[in-house]
Amino acid sequence: MPLLTVGHRGLMGAEPENTLRSFRRADREGLDAVELDLRLSKDGELVVMHDAEVDRTTDGSGAVAALTLAELRGLDAGLGERVPLFTEALDAVRAPLQAEIKDRAAAQVLARVLAERDEDRRVTVISFHDEALREIGALLPGVARGLVAGRSAPSVPERAAALGASLVSCELRWLDEETVGRCHDAGLTVLAWTVNTGEELSRARQLGLDGIVTDRPEIAARVRREA
Repeated sequence: MPLLTVGHRGLMGAEPENTLRSFRRADREGLDAVELDLRLSKDGELVVMHDAEVDRTTDGSGAVAALTLAELRGLDAGLGERVPLFTEALDAVRAPLQAEIKDRAAAQVLARVLAERDEDRRVTVISFHDEALREIGALLPGVARGLVAGRSAPSVPERAAALGASLVSCELRWLDEETVGRCHDAGLTVLAWTVNTGEELSRARQLGLDGIVTDRPEIAARVRREA
């Protein structure tokens, strides 16, 4: 089977990360899914932002949790893009979404939005945080869940199974064939991040992965060509 391709924060190697422009680019380039990151604003709105602070990706400064939605919307997130609401991301693309909870407090709000919008089949909720996935599972038992891991990749088969997750998304450099095999034995889909070079793509294939998370449109295009 061909590798699944997941656009990392949209396609952040080509567009400003975690913006509607980036999500639409990933959708237009034909990636199989789009990954994004979720946090709560000071006034409890579900916004798309990777870092706990806005300093790196916008022209502002300060913690996301210390800024209201109106204040966040006043920032330039790159090329005139604004910090999007999660609901705007849902509306912007047709592709499935992988919504990563960066702050456990976002879990309840995300569950409510998915239920209200009837989007629990298009969205897979992913996180590094077991507690966030456990909470989402309790609130929306039918939603697909995925465990994200870096250095702790060797422990993911057991943790994912305990959480009722259907996939794991691990940093490529911490994956080996033994871990991938145990994941597959447990019925888990195995993705790796971040695959941005031909060498990394070859490594992903050697490991027998099910999919890759990439910043680069040319890597996604290469996967399609080789399929």
